[in-house]
Amino acid sequence: MSQHRSTVRPASFDLESGTASCGASCASAGDGLPPPGTPDIEIARAARPRAILDLAADTLDIPSESLIPYGHTKAKITLDYIAGLRTRPRGQLVLVTAITPTPAGEGKTTTSVGLNDGLNRIGLNSAVCLREPSLGPCFGMKGGAAGGGRAQVIPMEDINLHFTGDFHAITAAHNLLAALIDNHLHWGNAQHLDVRRVSWRRVMDVNDRALRNITLGLGGPAHGIPREGGFDITVASEVMAVLCLATDLSDLQERLGGIVIGLRSDKSPVFARDIGADGAMTVLLRDALAPNLVQTLEHNPAFIHGGPFANIAHGCNSVMATDTALRLNDVVVTEAGFGADLGAEKFLHIKCRQSGLRPHAVVVVATVRALKMHGGVAKGDLGIPDPDAVRRGTSNLQRHVTNLQAFGLAPIVAINQFSGDTRAELDAVRAACDAVGVPVALASHWADGSRGSENLARLVAERLDAPPPEVRFLYPDSMPLPDKIRTVAQRVYGAADITLDWLAQRGLEDIAAQGYGHLPICIAKTQYSFSADPGVKGAPEGHVLPIREVRLAAGAGFVVAICGDIMTMPGLPQSPAALHIGLGPGGEVVGLT
Repeated sequence: MSQHRSTVRPASFDLESGTASCGASCASAGDGLPPPGTPDIEIARAARPRAILDLAADTLDIPSESLIPYGHTKAKITLDYIAGLRTRPRGQLVLVTAITPTPAGEGKTTTSVGLNDGLNRIGLNSAVCLREPSLGPCFGMKGGAAGGGRAQVIPMEDINLHFTGDFHAITAAHNLLAALIDNHLHWGNAQHLDVRRVSWRRVMDVNDRALRNITLGLGGPAHGIPREGGFDITVASEVMAVLCLATDLSDLQERLGGIVIGLRSDKSPVFARDIGADGAMTVLLRDALAPNLVQTLEHNPAFIHGGPFANIAHGCNSVMATDTALRLNDVVVTEAGFGADLGAEKFLHIKCRQSGLRPHAVVVVATVRALKMHGGVAKGDLGIPDPDAVRRGTSNLQRHVTNLQAFGLAPIVAINQFSGDTRAELDAVRAACDAVGVPVALASHWADGSRGSENLARLVAERLDAPPPEVRFLYPDSMPLPDKIRTVAQRVYGAADITLDWLAQRGLEDIAAQGYGHLPICIAKTQYSFSADPGVKGAPEGHVLPIREVRLAAGAGFVVAICGDIMTMPGLPQSPAALHIGLGPGGEVVGLT
């Protein structure tokens, strides 16, 4: 592993504080930044980012002519330059995943950024690959996705809002196909699409429950063919998944053309290419396909590209960004959305399966506060020390760890530390990790930047020095689709079995008959539980996973199985974040988290 960015420094580690100490020669993480506890947006705004062209040249050896700047602090890497990297070997990939999310927070993106900064701090040539935030959570309930505290990517405001326009391009390409479908129906329907079997919906990148189901074409013959339709959020679009899984422009157009838009009356599929949509869609996505380059607060490279949700899509950043980063760095840290039962499972079964990527190390992020909630503690009582609740909650952590071990991986547990965590509570987590044979590191990167993630970085570096693991998929391509769903439900979620609504059963039969039975499964379910009930915490067993609907994503290369009450167009909470976001006296953004 290359060590040319910084000098490796001897470190000690304090179990109580979870911070590493490296002597007077080390610069304090976040020098010149506001103290911990300052709102993330103020910390990000106080940072002094390097010019992106200079950072790219110094850390990645990318010449300025191979970058398309979007201002001074963000840029796209040209597709021609990326094509020239294909002969270089790939570095080592580190996957960051987490326990089942709770309102207490886990900090997976923050840990990914902090770990990347820590790896650079100990001398490794490392970059982080993340997804682009969706406007839905930014203006809804969850907030942005640029990390937090002293472990952030910048420019935070740009990244969390319009960034380089990728999501707008995806939305436009998706809705262009929708418009071309209705136009095709209006002008004679040469492909004989059954109006009752048009499956392509529309998208937008904000939460709006009123658009989940709509009626199109009302107002008479001049306004189109009346039919039912609806909207999904942009991150759930198959176009988003196609962009994230494509390897180049040619592959992008091939995948776009392979999108199934509906069926004829004989149930034969009609493709986007059949109505001539693939070329124009590719044109709209040409610039969006190029990965985005930004930086962390500590001026380490960050690739942010694509943004599918892991509860309703495959939940990983783009293959192109990950592959590009791996060919430019010795180590790349990437994350998969929500808990390991969703993001990591799909990262392995979908992204790795299609791309040939394999993780060399895996980190599972947990917090004492979240484990307390899995142990039955209410959010308002999380500040009260409760080692017994932590012990009960570690069943969730252990389930995620043993699931990853079933894939042939050897996880490391990172405790994203809060100041109120007690020694007894931390010892409870360590004991649970010892019971399943995994190492654990305390990390205080939120407060201390790379200084607080140094111990975690050293554990990861030790794992990277070992032979790479042999990843084992839990099901073969040849397994029937219902059995693939059942395998994930039983082996990952702890379910006793699955149930298929008659529409889902018929849909799976039709998908197999059309020749897509070999595709992997992308299960869309609540992120808050191993079950389909968001209120069930811990590690439930023996439950039944209800499948109400299936959707073929032929261009992306997977089949979506929708469980329970999960929605592909979220709604806004009673008090959405949008009500608190605005412009300050100087025109600066306020209220963004």
